[in-house]
Formats: sequence, structure tokens, C-alpha cells
Amino acid sequence: MAAPLPAPPGGSRGRRARRPSGDDRERAILATAEDLLEQRPLADISVDDLARGAGISRPTFYFYFPSKDAVVLALLDRVVEEAHASRSAALRRAGDDVRASWRAALEAVRSTFAAHPAVVSAVASLLATSAEVRGLWSTVMDGFVEDTAAAIEAERARGAAPDGPPARDLAVALNWMNERVIHVTYAGQTPALPPEDLVDVLLTVWLRTVYGTDRPGTTTR
Repeated sequence: MAAPLPAPPGGSRGRRARRPSGDDRERAILATAEDLLEQRPLADISVDDLARGAGISRPTFYFYFPSKDAVVLALLDRVVEEAHASRSAALRRAGDDVRASWRAALEAVRSTFAAHPAVVSAVASLLATSAEVRGLWSTVMDGFVEDTAAAIEAERARGAAPDGPPARDLAVALNWMNERVIHVTYAGQTPALPPEDLVDVLLTVWLRTVYGTDRPGTTTR
């Protein structure tokens, strides 16, 4: 089964071009930002707060990031990369069981984003005002959709899944469902699914949408 969730988009963006890779001060800024976001919303955090927490001056902060929004983007990059690594490892452990593979992919992404609720909330708060955040999130979602569509098409090609609406259309619906349901569950909004039921419910919807049953057979990949 092709992986239902994507690798993060590769390559660096312009906002990171002049910052040395692996710099301890950059990591300190990111760690400070995530710590502060767990305590208060992004709007209540200043560049001075980030610089002070990282043990650097305000001018030094601007050597690494042009704004606090850019810090949130870097945190999102890191969470997406973590989700990709977790998903890849989960899929390897799942072996040839189709249902287990889809579940492993969903659980890996859910657990990663659930582990960083402050970052997810900060990203959500910026979506309405930051074109760069919207662009990055669209890139992430496009990757999810393309990878899911390829998985659906592969399952149809080997006869494991029935024909139906275009695979990409299904992928768009399934991935935006994931995004919204995971967000409201961990943002404390209502109505929402109990966190312990989240993956089971999402998995049922995905399998019935792709295969017409929530108990597809196994296959050798």
C-alpha cells in the first residue's frame, strides 16, 4: 500500500537562507517559542520575549528570523518533519497488513500534532492574516493530498479498491477531514471526538471511502 500521508515538502525557503544550520541560538529561539506558546497565545508574545528567553539580544534575533511569525513557520516545519519520520517508522512496523498500515500512518500524524498543540494553535491563529503561513500550510496539505491520491490509485490498480470518484477528489476530502477533526479535538472546541476514539473513527471513514469496507484484505508490497 502506498503511504496515505506524505513526506513534508523538501528544500529550504528564503526565510532560512542566511541562517547557519544547526546553530544553538536558533534552537534556543525555537525552544523558547514553543515553551511560551504553551503558556500564552502568540499575540501576547513579543520578539523581546523570544530573544530574552533564548539569551540573545533583539538584533541577534533578527539575524535568525525576520519576525515571530517566521519562528512559528520554522516550528511548523519541524513538526511536519517529525510527523514524516514517525509515519515512515510506523509503516515499516506495520508490514503487509493494509488496515494496519493505514492506521499506523494516521496514528503517527495524529500523535505528532497532538504532541505540539501550542504550535498547531499558533499556526491556526496566523492562517487568517499571514500569506506565508497559508502558503506553507497549503504546500503541506497538497503533499498529503498527492500522496493519498497515489495510494488510492495504486490500490485500485491492483484490484483491492473499487473504482469511484477521482482519487484526488477523495484525497482532498479525506485530508481536510483529518485536518479539521484533529484540530477541533485538540483545540478543545465542540463538538469534537474523544481523543481516544479519534484514530478509530478516522480509519473507519478512510477505509470505507477507499475500499467500501473497513476490513480490507492484506497484500504484499
